[in-house]
Amino acid sequence: MNRVYVILVNWNGWQDTIECLQSLLLLEYPDFRIVVCDNGSGDDSFLEIRNWAVRQEVSFAEYLRTEAETGGSLAVYPVLTIIQNGENLGFAGGNNVGLRYAIARGDAGYCWLLNNDTVVEPDALTHLVERMQQQSSLGICGSTILLCHDRKQIQALGGGHYCRWIGLPWHYGRFSKWGKGVNQQRAEAWMNYVEGASMLVSRQFLDEVGLLCEDYFLYFEEADWAIRADGRFSLGYAAQSVVYHKVGGSIGTSSNPAKMSYTSDYFNIRNRLLFTRRFYPSAQPTVWLVIVGALLLRLCLGKWDRAAMIFRLLCNRCDGTKP
Repeated sequence: MNRVYVILVNWNGWQDTIECLQSLLLLEYPDFRIVVCDNGSGDDSFLEIRNWAVRQEVSFAEYLRTEAETGGSLAVYPVLTIIQNGENLGFAGGNNVGLRYAIARGDAGYCWLLNNDTVVEPDALTHLVERMQQQSSLGICGSTILLCHDRKQIQALGGGHYCRWIGLPWHYGRFSKWGKGVNQQRAEAWMNYVEGASMLVSRQFLDEVGLLCEDYFLYFEEADWAIRADGRFSLGYAAQSVVYHKVGGSIGTSSNPAKMSYTSDYFNIRNRLLFTRRFYPSAQPTVWLVIVGALLLRLCLGKWDRAAMIFRLLCNRCDGTKP
């Protein structure tokens, strides 16, 4: 089976989601379905996306989460399925609803997890599937991720490398310009995770490894997935699959602590600690020291609430999924 379910999670971002949907309708790939999982948005996203589908004359179905996770109506084959999750389930939880829907339908060969704040080239999905079919051991395949506001600037070539000793990832190709020759084999050899903005996963991978871990809420889910698959599946990169990413439009993601939102800062620090405890306990002392440095930096920036939050996390006083 080569049918692909393209899964988007929307949270208060219907404008971005609709722009992404418009680019998906131009895909050259012959057999795909689109699933939008709305994470309890408060901006009428569900209605806006539904109205867009009506205007565009796109066949669609709409379900509540409980209906969707059993596959919905198996007699209906819409281009677009809109699911009301009912609450903010985070990145993993929102995507997992879409994955359960696709699995329950019984005809999914692959699932493409795609950030809603992206725009894709028409051949992006074709190149992803082709790369997966070239090598049977591949379980997840990534794209060339370029910044939407500067389409020559690379965010990631497929994925990157997570350094356990400092608890930080580094996207392969970051700060480089697109247009030069790309060594796909080198990128794949360097990667130990696939960048979460665009991840094509096989049905076999889902059956053997399982769904995304929902403990994180935001960030580190793709690294967790890759580690759980280690030894059973390898990671791939389709260089000609090009995706443009707006980067953290809904949650304030930034590599600059001065510009990062409180929510982004919280989950970034919290999940570094959680991920390290779970998979690399021997690296906890060095990761802890790096995070102490992050606390001091927040103090220097005058962000007292951030420094207090990091202190509580280091003391294990706030480990929930709400900042």
